[in-house]
Parts: sequence; structure tokens; C-alpha cells
Amino acid sequence: MTKSPKLSRRSDISPFLAMDALREAKELERAGRQIIHMELGEPGAPTPRAIRQAAAAALSQGQLGYGESLGNLALREQIAAFYEQKYHVKITSERVVITTGSSGAFLLALIAGFDGGARIAVTQPGYPAYINILTALGLETAPLSLDFENNFTPTAAMLAASHQKEKLQGALFMNPANPTGTMISNRELENICRFCELENITFISDEIYHGLEYEKHAQSALCFSKNAIVINSFSKLYAMTGWRLGWIIAPLTWVRALERLQQSLAICPPTLSQTAALAAFSASEEVEDNRLIYARNRQLLLERLPAMGLTRFAPPDGAFYFYVDVSHLTTDSLSFSRRLLLEAGLGVTPGVDFDPQKGGSWIRLSYAGPEAEIAEGVARLADWLAPQ
Repeated sequence: MTKSPKLSRRSDISPFLAMDALREAKELERAGRQIIHMELGEPGAPTPRAIRQAAAAALSQGQLGYGESLGNLALREQIAAFYEQKYHVKITSERVVITTGSSGAFLLALIAGFDGGARIAVTQPGYPAYINILTALGLETAPLSLDFENNFTPTAAMLAASHQKEKLQGALFMNPANPTGTMISNRELENICRFCELENITFISDEIYHGLEYEKHAQSALCFSKNAIVINSFSKLYAMTGWRLGWIIAPLTWVRALERLQQSLAICPPTLSQTAALAAFSASEEVEDNRLIYARNRQLLLERLPAMGLTRFAPPDGAFYFYVDVSHLTTDSLSFSRRLLLEAGLGVTPGVDFDPQKGGSWIRLSYAGPEAEIAEGVARLADWLAPQ
């Protein structure tokens, strides 16, 4: 009997538990169960009509061949204009690189910016794919421990302490954050940018949830640093998750390297998605309508969670998540979440997906779904917790 080919050590990464939870929820649905989905950060609203119409028109013409590796020039120009309009930051379209979702952007930026063994600061709790991608690329992670007491937000002082312990080559932060929904204040973001420039640390700012804010507004790192690497995507704000389209804004000195990498790793971003996305910036009315749905869902959770005894959660400044302390109920959030799915038909994500050390006492609730579904999910959670 022949042996199977060996797997690399780089491939031995942790599973993305939110996706595992979705798979199990889908299996239950195929078996006839009615499941409420609060486990996945995916907009419940459809992609705005103008975007879908642009895609349909492109399909009818049938011209969907390869595009330029840096992306559609008209779309790059629109993105550059968007930054000037929204953030009052002037960038040229040459600095914009269109990618296959923000995931493709992370791969390009991390390969372009760091050699193997480089040490990159990330937050904990934080988006689990960061550590998995860094590990697969042979990079070292330097987790910054966040908690309820420090408002789940990183600071320049935390970066400085980590850098003093062992030199950092990079920092990768999301603002607003997943899983917490917290936002770095503008003043602290400026401090982080200044520290990174002073210490020659490459700062990558993941701004995928920009535009999904409620009581205060997130500022782009580009407002404070011309050297920040900014990553964003059409997935969340424009409800285009499956279209797999994102972008990087990088210094001009990076662009040719990013182009060379994209030529070999993806050839080009998806042509159909780019054509459709040309209509995204004209869909502001639908985009705002969707944001207001999330705002109402957020308000429902703000009112109902404390009534269930769930009084400790990260400040949900942006995105569409609540990161909730369930330590009075469990220290095994994985089993807790699975029981909630099986017994109440409610999918949530265990906190260990975002923080292997302390996440056993936390769960993440996504309120990105339709209002009726989120209301039903909240009701199921309350009923399930009542006898606990």
C-alpha cells in the first residue's frame, strides 16, 4: 500500500470555527431543522440592485476574460476618489490594487512586506484567519491581549511593550474590530501610526467594516500615515461577500511587487465582480438602508442581553457583532455554542475561535441578518437561558 503524500507543517493551522459552526448548522437545516444564523458575519440583505444590474449587463455581453493584474483602472480611480470624498485624503489610483477579497489582499500584503520569521502584532481576541495566514506564510505572531478592562482596543503603548520585549516588523489591526465591534479612537490610531513610523514597523490597517458604525465614525489610517497599508473590501458594507472583491492602498514603492505577486497568485481579480462593483459607490441609499437594519438589530441586543443576565460585552461601536461574556454559565464556549445550536436551533460562534486563551468564557453574536431573524434568535437565546 502506498503512503499518502506528506502534509507540510505550515498547513497545520487551527480551523475557522465560525465556518465549522456554519457547516454544522447547514447539516441540521438539510435534516429539516429551522436554524437561526447568528454565527457568521455575513450581511442578510441582498447585494444592492445597481450592483446586480451591472453584473447582469456584463453577463449578457459575455466579455469576461482576464483583466489587468492591478485591477480595473476605472474602479481604482473610483476608490481613490472615494477616499478623498470621505476621508479628505488625496491618493492616486496608482496606489490602489484590486484583490480577490480582503483575504487575497492579506496574502499579497504579507508576502510583499515580510520575510519568513518576521514578527507581526495582532490582537487577541481577533480575527482568527490572521494567525492562520501568518502561520501558513511562516511568519510569527505577537498577540496583544485585550480584555473588558481595556475596552478591547489596542494601543500604541501595548505595541511599544511588545516591541521592547522582542522587535516587531509589523502590526495588523482591524478597526472596527471582529469579534468585538470596538473601534480604536482617532487619537489612539494616530499614536499607533506614529509609533510604527518611528520604529520602522509596517502597519496594516484592516478597514473592512468601515461605514458600519453607529455612534461615532472610524477614521482611516491613511489620515495619519502615508505609509500605512490599508485593506478594505466590498464584502461587508456593500453586501458582496460571495463576489470576492477587495483592495489594498499601498505606497507607490509597493505597487510593482504587489502586481508581480498578483500576476502569479491570482492573475487578476474577478472580472465580473469588478464590473459590478463600479456601481457600488452609487448605491449609497440601499447601503444606508442596510446599515439602519443593523443599527436596529444592535439596539435590540443592547436592550435584551442585559435582561438575560448577559451584562458584560465589548462596546459594539461598529461592524455587526456582540462579543459577550458567558463566564457565569461556562468556561467551554465551544460546547456551549454547540448545545445552543442543537437544543435551541441558534448558531453562534464560540469565543475560542478568536482567543484560544480566554475565549472559553465568551461567545460572538452576529446581528447582520434580517430583523425578524435576529429578533427570533434573541428570543430563542432568552428562552434557552431561562432555566440555566
